[in-house]
Amino acid sequence: MNALIWFVILYWVISVGIGLYAARFVKGSKDYAVAGRSLPMYVVTATVFATWFGSETVLGISSTFVKDGLRGVVADPFGSSLCLILVGLFFARPLYRMNLLTIGDFYRNKFGRAVEVMVTLCIVVSYLGWVAAQIKALGLVFNVVSGGYIPMDVGMIVGAASVLIYTLMGGMWSVAITDFLQMIIIVIGMLYIGWEVSGMVGGAQVVVAHAATAGKLDFWPAATNRDMLWFGAAWLTMMLGSIPQQDVFQRVASASSEKIAGRASILGGTLYFCFAFIPMFLAYSATLIDPNMVAGLIDKDPQLILPTLIMTKVPLFAQIMFFGALLSAIKSCASATLLAPSISFTENILKGLLPVQTDKQFLFGMRCVVLVFTVIVTGFALHTESSIYKMVENAYKITLVAAFVPLAFGLYWKPATRQGALAAILLGLGSWVLLEVFAPEGFWPPQLVGLLVSLAGMLAGSLMPQLVRAPLQQVENA
Repeated sequence: MNALIWFVILYWVISVGIGLYAARFVKGSKDYAVAGRSLPMYVVTATVFATWFGSETVLGISSTFVKDGLRGVVADPFGSSLCLILVGLFFARPLYRMNLLTIGDFYRNKFGRAVEVMVTLCIVVSYLGWVAAQIKALGLVFNVVSGGYIPMDVGMIVGAASVLIYTLMGGMWSVAITDFLQMIIIVIGMLYIGWEVSGMVGGAQVVVAHAATAGKLDFWPAATNRDMLWFGAAWLTMMLGSIPQQDVFQRVASASSEKIAGRASILGGTLYFCFAFIPMFLAYSATLIDPNMVAGLIDKDPQLILPTLIMTKVPLFAQIMFFGALLSAIKSCASATLLAPSISFTENILKGLLPVQTDKQFLFGMRCVVLVFTVIVTGFALHTESSIYKMVENAYKITLVAAFVPLAFGLYWKPATRQGALAAILLGLGSWVLLEVFAPEGFWPPQLVGLLVSLAGMLAGSLMPQLVRAPLQQVENA
């Protein structure tokens, strides 16, 4: 136990040091926000993969799979990996050509200031749950590796403060360099611990066969209208709701060319999908290795199944490899998700409210917002009882109903107008909130209704003025 704690401390100090070293490349706001648009293919791929391979992948997906099987994880990794692939195929290149600092800049250039502010606020709010999930996971890791000596609350505060240090100083440069190193640790650590656990259960085929017999590999929902609607809504929430997000845009914009931006997103999404199954395999192996432990935690706190298995059943070196990979996953995701909303808020909200600033003042403002946002999400993490998986899944509902339709139609539908975007945002948000309040578990998933109403709002808001204007013009011409 002592050796593991010292490893965690040493790893933490080294990673923070590397992040601080990367801060030397920050010369201005563009370096801080998008690493000067200079990152090569392998680094962009690493940032895409490492940012998404966070606490929800290792702890959230794995525990959800043990409880609900494959159909329970349709949102992540199925929806989330498809999101990255769709970004690479349809969004990365056109957005890269625009040479923007944030995704909010697209909404301003296409639809005006009001749409920019509304969408940016939705994006910033959506990050509360995602970042809080990473901070909550840091507290859990410190609590587990210390044998309960470090309370989860203290672990959350220490973890958030240490990630803040290098994110505050180095911005996207620190995130990119640490992500690259952390991706290597994640890949090696997950493969090694998978091999170690596989040997304990008699091979991967034994685990797969047991899961299939238990019905855990059944993917499609029951053939009822309600079940199919909720299944599809969960898939769409992550697949489409994550596309209009600043962290995804930052990886696209930080590439050194539009070709790299597209290809790295596709490759990163594919790698994420493949490696996300390793934590599921590890957690389900616990049902064969220690069924009593699983039975005791499945309803109490299933997120502890995998770390408890590692702490009690594998040798010290395997523990080090696992927690090294887990810490890398959490830190890479936490740093990216602290940076993204802070930059969006500074660029798309504060910049329009403050007098003309120099680039140095603008960079200082970004760092101040990073600090404030970290304090807010840490407080949120300390007081929420939601599971890591649900916190991440719910984070994307607001961007699904408010931001996706204006982005997709703004890029690919010429008749899209400012009125259409405003209608899409207001109607999508309004219908979603009403159903969340009055019928959260009804026949129709609230976020699916919000998406459909947002689509209707875009079409009606963009086309109705033109349809009304045409007859009037004919009358005037006559």
